[in-house]
Amino acid sequence: MYNFSMEKARAHLLISGRVQGVFYRSFTEDVAHSLGIKGWAKNRSDGKVEAVFEGKKEDIEKAIGLCYKGPPAAKVNNIDVQWEDFKGEFDVFSIRYF
Repeated sequence: MYNFSMEKARAHLLISGRVQGVFYRSFTEDVAHSLGIKGWAKNRSDGKVEAVFEGKKEDIEKAIGLCYKGPPAAKVNNIDVQWEDFKGEFDVFSIRYF
């Protein structure tokens, strides 16, 4: 029997709301590390935070749920999630500054 909980997945997120200047990327990094997710997060010039998560699908779904809450000063209005094919291109989860 196939175990779907071990399915590898990739999600590309665009998080909108009050998510810059409130330690949102650091929060995302902490969530990813705690769940064993790899990828990255960065601020965008339009005020959103963009992130890519790779790992077990169930862990990514947990991370997305936590991202709706965010750190205390954040106010998340929406998260646009695009599910993509797993690529396995990341060794860690990091914050990008470009």
